[in-house]
Amino acid sequence: MARQRSPFLYQLLVDKYVGMIDSGLMKPGDRLPSLRQVSQNERISLTTALQVFGLLESRGYIRAKPQSGYFVLDRDRPSPEEHPLSPRRFDTAQVNISDLAAVVLRNSQMPNIVPLGAASPGPTLVPSRALNRLLIGQIRRHDRPQGQEYSYPPGEYDLRRQIALRSGEWGGGLTPDQIVVTVGGTQAIDLCLRAVTNPGDLVVIETPCYFGTLMLLETLGLSALEVPSPSQGGICLDMMAEALGSYPVRACIVSPCFSNPSGSCMSDRSKQALVAMASRRGIPLIEDDTYGDLGYVGARPRPAKAFDENGGVMLCSSFSKLLAPGYRIGWTVPGRFRDRLEHLQLASTLAVPKIFQATIADFLGSGAYDRHLRKIRASVALQSVRMIEAIGRYFPPGTRVARPRGGIVLWVELPEGSDAVQLSSQAALEGICICPGPIFSATRGYQNFIRLNAGFPWSPALDRALCRLGELIKNPGP
Repeated sequence: MARQRSPFLYQLLVDKYVGMIDSGLMKPGDRLPSLRQVSQNERISLTTALQVFGLLESRGYIRAKPQSGYFVLDRDRPSPEEHPLSPRRFDTAQVNISDLAAVVLRNSQMPNIVPLGAASPGPTLVPSRALNRLLIGQIRRHDRPQGQEYSYPPGEYDLRRQIALRSGEWGGGLTPDQIVVTVGGTQAIDLCLRAVTNPGDLVVIETPCYFGTLMLLETLGLSALEVPSPSQGGICLDMMAEALGSYPVRACIVSPCFSNPSGSCMSDRSKQALVAMASRRGIPLIEDDTYGDLGYVGARPRPAKAFDENGGVMLCSSFSKLLAPGYRIGWTVPGRFRDRLEHLQLASTLAVPKIFQATIADFLGSGAYDRHLRKIRASVALQSVRMIEAIGRYFPPGTRVARPRGGIVLWVELPEGSDAVQLSSQAALEGICICPGPIFSATRGYQNFIRLNAGFPWSPALDRALCRLGELIKNPGP
């Protein structure tokens, strides 16, 4: 009952405050009750109260002032424009973005960098101490360190069982035997691609597309067929149908739940139609669900795998982005391609570190993962709206921001004529790492787009970095 009631309370309270502000009952400059007061008065959790205020802030009704609380804003104030980022026609291309991506990744490792180019939470949002305690417990409970043992495919049963149990949240009903543990989510997608394609094959991707996926296509010698995926609604199904009907497509890669970088999330109806479309043509659908657990509001969205009836959807996910980046533990449900995928994994990495699998299994089994998700969802939701508000203050007119309802990044369109690659280079020289738009396109499009990380808690350094970015955009220099 609690899962169904929370989204209703959330929207009810948002509507309540919107009505009070629009009617003039609450005026610009009025201070709202504290989060704790709202939690007590409305009998909701602090997380729900924070999400209510976060959405009000993203819509331009209120603003947080450090150490002071939330205040009603003047609705006539300028703010970054939100729009659905119009689709483009699809294109085919040999992928060639690794050189540009390598520069961005190197910049992200520079000391004292402001890490706006990453797509993962800051250290304070990762439960390192809890994981360390569980890791030490694993070592002490066994006569010989598990880190010295192999864990052959499909991976440790306890971890696969916990993943299967969690699939009940979205009606998946997975079994441990359907799951293969991998070395991170990247290997999961890599193995899926290798299981169903050969060099020279054509693969449909959404655009914009996560640059790690593009690098895999480049490495495997695969060509990309780009199909637009606007920030609202996900991949364009009409153009997807046209692409599948006009080209010899061997596989599709999509991210229906909070894609990286646009943050788009498809409706259940669209996911079902997408699965049916690929199934009718016998085309495997590789689903990247890395950020599916990081929705800000309501129940966890159902992945496309929930609508798979013949094993054609290859679900991929990871614990690297939201829980334990250094552990490099991912997983896949490869459907009817499971045997082929296991053979490929044996021939490449042979095994996945056993002790890290066991540690994450303990963390999931203890219920700590759900508590962790509540914390990180609330933090990233608030951080996102604060960053959007700062972009409105510092970036030039004409800037547009896709406002996601989940995930950990912001997709920002800069004014026409802006050069995101040049901006990235200039920002790196000043200790700020960002991701330029062209690395999210096989054809190096999105010249005036950037992706920003919303996973680090607000700080004066972050505010200064966004201010400086705005200055560089307005005055790009030679």
